[in-house]
Amino acid sequence: MAKKKEEQFEEAIKRLQGIVEKMEKGDLPLEEAMESFSEGVRLVQYCHQKLEQAENRVQMLMKDQQGAWSATAFDPALSDGSGEKPNGLD
Repeated sequence: MAKKKEEQFEEAIKRLQGIVEKMEKGDLPLEEAMESFSEGVRLVQYCHQKLEQAENRVQMLMKDQQGAWSATAFDPALSDGSGEKPNGLD
């Protein structure tokens, strides 16, 4: 079932990329451009919702002050994207 959800997300991303490419060309009639824009907004909202759900499920293992490992909810504020642990989390 998780694979089906992943495929839906991937399909939405691909569809969104296609819409962006079509709109960037600038040769769509106004009505079709508006429909594409509306669909793009719906796809962005769907993808954003799926990413938020995934983020809420992600857990990181972190050592506490005593050196014990514990599972804690993912906090994007603690991650700088470098893959390194923030100061104080050895």
